[in-house]
Amino acid sequence: MLRDHPRRYDLANELHARPFPTLTAPCRAAYLAIKREADAANRDRSLDRAHLESLLDRFGADHPPPGATHFFGQLGRHMLKWENHTEFVTYTLFSNGVADRPFDGSVFDVFPADWLAEVPGVRLTSALVRVECETPEEQIEAKLADWFVPESLAVSRVLDDSAILASDFRIDSAGHIRFAVFAADATGERRVGRIVQRLTEIETYKTMAMLALPRARALSADLGNMDRTLSGLVGALRAGEAQTDATLAGLLTIGSDLETMLARSSFRFGAMEAYEALVKQRISVLREERFGGRQTLAEFMMRRFDPAMRTCRAVQARMESMAERAKRAGDLLSTRVNVDRAEQNARLLHSMDERAAAQLRLQKTVEGLSVVAISYYALGLVSALLYPLAGGVGMSKEMLTAIAVLPVVGAVWWVVRRIRKGMES
Repeated sequence: MLRDHPRRYDLANELHARPFPTLTAPCRAAYLAIKREADAANRDRSLDRAHLESLLDRFGADHPPPGATHFFGQLGRHMLKWENHTEFVTYTLFSNGVADRPFDGSVFDVFPADWLAEVPGVRLTSALVRVECETPEEQIEAKLADWFVPESLAVSRVLDDSAILASDFRIDSAGHIRFAVFAADATGERRVGRIVQRLTEIETYKTMAMLALPRARALSADLGNMDRTLSGLVGALRAGEAQTDATLAGLLTIGSDLETMLARSSFRFGAMEAYEALVKQRISVLREERFGGRQTLAEFMMRRFDPAMRTCRAVQARMESMAERAKRAGDLLSTRVNVDRAEQNARLLHSMDERAAAQLRLQKTVEGLSVVAISYYALGLVSALLYPLAGGVGMSKEMLTAIAVLPVVGAVWWVVRRIRKGMES
């Protein structure tokens, strides 16, 4: 019998794990994204699930299966969609019909006040989505002028005229972002659901990507001070005025600070790149067309969102560049230390050569003196041996001693020389 991989069904089901809602215009949605303030990626996710179950219990709704990262079910007269992401958790309430007062935040009253006060985190973003039926363009223009700030308004036709989307991406007096959707009568329920979900995803991923901007601005101020210090150290090295110990300490401080900054910001900047790509991908799949000569969502992001992303990338590139500069300055300082050390070694070797030459001269002097001293004592011994023969040959002791001087000195010199050559070999 053919055996399946242990994770085969899990992997296949993952592709269908987050289905789009099916919505019929007119309808409305209330969206809430919650994020921990610090280290959200490593949070205790059981707290997120416990908070969801606390809400479900208030309405007597079923719980999601163990280990689930998403849930879609009935919550009273509303439908609730819950998703647990890497850094945040989202709640979306879908309701039939629209309120008489546009973007009435009363739908958020479904979330109990005490339950909201106990969320394990803070509000990342929240949004109200109003989905209306097909509407004449002149009426759409009037509603947009009444609901949104014209300066920031982005409007577009999407998905081959399936709907018209609009938002100014501003937070209203109730604390929510507003989205308006005018769905064509022929647009299916699933497509309407996909459009609404794409809008909430664009808002959430945009906000998550923008979290890198405050970090980049804070780092930019620190980098300015570090850049001036690093430039001063490098300039002193070039001018030859730097004290090695002080310069090394300064470079080590800057290098360690830069590596710490890179390590602490790498996750945020890496996440920014991922979220930015998701924003652009979600907008591109809408296949936008211009409406009434107004800017599209893509143009809005290009003018307002993209500069922030470029700022973050510029700060990240500046950090990496400064870290490389600090490394090169350290290499330059190391080269200078090595050159100084080589010069010291050369001077030391020269002085050693001079001492060796002096020792050689002294050795030769001592050797000459030793030949004289040894010869003196050897001559005394030889003379003592030859004195008995002096009377037999009719020669005085002085004459015999004088004759023996040269042979004795020569013999001593030859012996000493042989000994020195043996030691040198």
